[in-house]
Amino acid sequence: MLLRQLEYLVALARARHFAKAAQACYVSQPALSEGIRKLEEELGIPLVQRGRRFDGLTPEGERVVVWAQRILADRDAMESEIQALRAGLTGRLRIGTVPTASTAVALLTQPFCAANPLATVQVFADLRAEDIVGRLRTYELDAAVTYHSSVAAHDFRFVPLYQERYVLLTQRSAPDAGPAEISWEDAAQYPLCLLHPMMQGRQVLDAVFEAVGVSVTPRVETDSIASLFAQVRAGQWASVVPYAWLHVFGVPAGMHAVPLVRPVRTERIGLVLPAREPVPVIGQALIDVVDRAGIAATLERLPHQAPGDATALGARR
Repeated sequence: MLLRQLEYLVALARARHFAKAAQACYVSQPALSEGIRKLEEELGIPLVQRGRRFDGLTPEGERVVVWAQRILADRDAMESEIQALRAGLTGRLRIGTVPTASTAVALLTQPFCAANPLATVQVFADLRAEDIVGRLRTYELDAAVTYHSSVAAHDFRFVPLYQERYVLLTQRSAPDAGPAEISWEDAAQYPLCLLHPMMQGRQVLDAVFEAVGVSVTPRVETDSIASLFAQVRAGQWASVVPYAWLHVFGVPAGMHAVPLVRPVRTERIGLVLPAREPVPVIGQALIDVVDRAGIAATLERLPHQAPGDATALGARR
C-alpha cells in the first residue's frame, strides 16, 4: 500500500469527480484510477462504485477514507515535527472560525506568527459550526474557534478562550448615554436585523428570546457580523451582537451598545483541535499561544468607545 494511493482516494472522496480529483493530485485521470484500482486489489474490497461517472464510494470505501485521512494527517504531522526539530516550525496553520468568534482568531494569529516566524496561517472565516466539525474530522482544519456546545458531543480537545455575551446595538437617539442595560424582552420590541437562522450565533439568540416568552421576526438577516454593524449604521435597525466584536469596531460614533440582561446569557467559546496523541507540533504551538494571548482580558478592553458608552458597557462585567 502506497501513501500516494491513499491520497488519490481521499481526493476522490472530497471532489466526488475523477477528473477533479486527478487535477488536485497533479496526475492524469488514468493514473489516479489505476492507483485506486491497485489499492482495491491489495485490500481485497471494492472502494468505488463505478459507472460512466463517479457514483460514490462503497460502504467499505467510506470506512477506508476515514483511515486514509487519519494516516495522511499523521504523516503530515510527523514531517512537520521533524522539520521543527531541524529548523523551527514551518508549514501552514489552517484555522476555522464561526463568524461570532473571528475576533478571537485575530488575537491568536498575531502571537502565533510572532513565535513561529517561518509558519504561515490560513483562516477560514464564517464557517457554520457543523462545517467546522466536519473539517476537523477530515483533518482539513488543524484547529478552530467555536462554541463549546457545538463540539461537546464530539471527541475533540477544547481549550477555553472566553465567555461570549451580548449587547443591543442601536443608533444613538439622544445626546445622553441612554439606559445602562436592557432586557431581552424589551430588545425584542426594536426593529431588528440579526444573523441568519441557520447560524449557531442566531440560534443562541432565538433560544434566549423563546425562554423569556417572546418571538422575533427580523426584517433583515445576514451571515456577517460586520454587516450587522453596517445595517445599524444605516439608521433604521437595531441588532444583537457579541460584545467581543466591539473590540474590532469599538462603539461606532452615533451608536449605542447596551448590555442585555434578564437573563445575562453567556456562551463558552474555545479553541478546538482533533483529539490526537501526540499533538501535532503546529497544533501544540497554537495551544502554547493561548495562555500568552490573554484573550478574555483583551476582549473586555475596548480600544475605541464613543463618549458616554463606557459606563453602560462596563455595568455588567
